[in-house]
Amino acid sequence: MKKIAFFFAYVPIKLYGMYAEPKNALIFLFGLQKRITTIISTRASDYDNGIHPKHRLMQYHLFFTERMKSNETVIDIGSGNGFLAFDMAKAGARVTGIELSKKNFDKAQKLFKDSKLTFILGDALKSLPGENFDTAVMSNVLEHIDDRVGFLKKVQANLHPKRWLIRVPCFDRDWQVPLMKELHLDSRLDETHFTEFTVDSFKKETGAAGLKVVYLEVRWGEIWAELVPNI
Repeated sequence: MKKIAFFFAYVPIKLYGMYAEPKNALIFLFGLQKRITTIISTRASDYDNGIHPKHRLMQYHLFFTERMKSNETVIDIGSGNGFLAFDMAKAGARVTGIELSKKNFDKAQKLFKDSKLTFILGDALKSLPGENFDTAVMSNVLEHIDDRVGFLKKVQANLHPKRWLIRVPCFDRDWQVPLMKELHLDSRLDETHFTEFTVDSFKKETGAAGLKVVYLEVRWGEIWAELVPNI
């Protein structure tokens, strides 16, 4: 029965994808691809007991933890489920994670506990902690903000970080992305992204916010960067 169900699902997709007018076929196939990718991502988190396997497979935590100094104060803006904040605390920093989602905040509180780790439930766009921090961290968060330059300026003016560690998705991660845009399709990895970056657009926006890139690498279709105030 499974083979029969697969046949009736697969054959129409193949026939349409191969023989429809190219533009319509691409629009159909890209839409199908996006739905499948969403399901894969959800099931991948289930596979790793609620923590997305990208954390361990990409090892992007190392970009942050290897730069932590003993007892430096860190604000993790958009700390999500708290995994990265926890690893930075284990690396010796005193970390405050601020998270908008109550679901993520509750998960972080439950899963990750450390004497150097604090989680705050709140909207960083509206209310920031009333203290200074040595380092500001934004891991796959900046792209979710509309006025990114204004927000970076606000954090710098209020929290006075001496440096920033930022991770964002690349627009030019794959040739299919600009093709989808050409076809007027949503090419974003997440529908809540206001933008996805090239190296040039990242440097332009952060520069406009008064920040200077001192280190940048591109891995896994993402930009990982260290920045300092341009003063």
